[in-house]
Amino acid sequence: MRESKTRTITISALMAAVVYVATYIGTALPFSGYIHLGDAAVFLSGLLLGPHYGMLAAALGSAMADGLKGYVIYIPATIVLKGVMAYVTGLVREKKNSTVAGSMIIGGLVMVAGYYVYEAFIYSNFAAPLVSIPWNVLQFVVGIIIALILIKPFSRFKI
Repeated sequence: MRESKTRTITISALMAAVVYVATYIGTALPFSGYIHLGDAAVFLSGLLLGPHYGMLAAALGSAMADGLKGYVIYIPATIVLKGVMAYVTGLVREKKNSTVAGSMIIGGLVMVAGYYVYEAFIYSNFAAPLVSIPWNVLQFVVGIIIALILIKPFSRFKI
């Protein structure tokens, strides 16, 4: 039992690092934020680790990238929203009652809506964050495609 728990925690830490790197390596957008491939790693965290450990890995890795990239104001939203993305996706691992892609779409839509509400609060303006919506949608759709491609090779590790 102890070996299994140690293995899970170690793999969770490694996935947090993967999420961090995939999120950190991105390109800044002219209006706010940046676009990256971190959502693929967030989805993989949920699928590989399940909802709880996946949520922790996704939230920590994404928040570290935001902080070290200079987007400190987004850390609270990122912890919650990326954690929810991984959690929703991870539920598929435990409850085989929905499709993997469907759970990732739900998680991605929660992220888009959450960042919109958070930015509306930050800017005290409901129009300003509208410009981020297409970029956030593109980011999570590309993340879904990459995660669907990578889940088969990653699942061989039997985490």
